[in-house]
Amino acid sequence: MRTVALLASLFAVAAAALPPEPAAPPPPGRPLSPTERAAMTGPVWRPGCPVSLDDLAVLDVPFTDDAGQTRTGRLIVHRDEATPVATAMAALHAARFPLRSVDPIERFAGDDDASMAADNTSAFNCRPVAGGGDRWSEHAYGRAIDINPLRNPFLTRSGRVLPPGGAAFLDRAAPTPGLIRAGDAVVRAFAAIGWRWGGDWTGGSKDYQHFSRTGR
Repeated sequence: MRTVALLASLFAVAAAALPPEPAAPPPPGRPLSPTERAAMTGPVWRPGCPVSLDDLAVLDVPFTDDAGQTRTGRLIVHRDEATPVATAMAALHAARFPLRSVDPIERFAGDDDASMAADNTSAFNCRPVAGGGDRWSEHAYGRAIDINPLRNPFLTRSGRVLPPGGAAFLDRAAPTPGLIRAGDAVVRAFAAIGWRWGGDWTGGSKDYQHFSRTGR
């Protein structure tokens, strides 16, 4: 019995001497701060939007800019999508895919046209689908992202290009950095988290900048 007690004591001492296991890193995303809530309310979010401010999360993501430098951008997404989107954005950074800027849409007072014209990558914006109508955009749920929207414009069925300056980038075979092409690192990164690309749309329109959970 003394031998058993001695061994148990030795095991207890050895276990106590082991370094503690590292804590699991916190999941990506954080709640909106009071300042962020105030900045979004009105131009970007308002009562009646399909999600509450509590449903949203802030992601601070590293990205490669057009000069090849690493910067940190900020995305607002649905909290349920924080981990998948952070994973996809990390893959873009690892591939050194260049982004012009990654700023929440309130930098542009909720004006999607202004954000697109600036080639800004953004996610949440409580707005209807492009072109109007009574349906919410997937951006209004925080389940969509537009990437380099000037270089990856939305081509409508009627031939309209949004933003208009994106007409210079309709040639998808051009060697322009930051263009999204079928099967490239960007498409693969979002496909890996179950998001679909607007460049695969059929029916006459192509939204080369757009990725969403639902595919619409």
